[in-house]
Amino acid sequence: MFRIFTDGGSRGNPGPSGIGAVIFSEEGKRITEISRYIGIATNNVAEYLAIIYALQEAVHLKIKTLTLHVDSQLAAKQLKGEYKVKDQKIRIFFDLAQNLFKEFDKIEIKEIPREENKEADILVNKAINLKALV
Repeated sequence: MFRIFTDGGSRGNPGPSGIGAVIFSEEGKRITEISRYIGIATNNVAEYLAIIYALQEAVHLKIKTLTLHVDSQLAAKQLKGEYKVKDQKIRIFFDLAQNLFKEFDKIEIKEIPREENKEADILVNKAINLKALV
């Protein structure tokens, strides 16, 4: 299965925000990465947008089976159906992600500790830092 690591973050909550994602092949080869500034947002919005952008890229790459690694407990548990989505703004992103799930034959969601998500975190900070320089 392909592995996707996603992260989103904001400096302040809400504040300047970015997303990061890294996609690895079944053999463990780094295929592509995403690093994007998304404007002023909350941490939860950034986490969900990172997931959505990564899933869209996986669809574009015609990936059919994947494990999605996220360090956001809220997003992971909501996407697995363990937590309800109460916030209406987050509901929009949740619904987008759920719709993208239909494009895959198999998708697993794995909640991971921050320490195992360093590459995606670096991409988040890179996006925010580059925007700060402009």
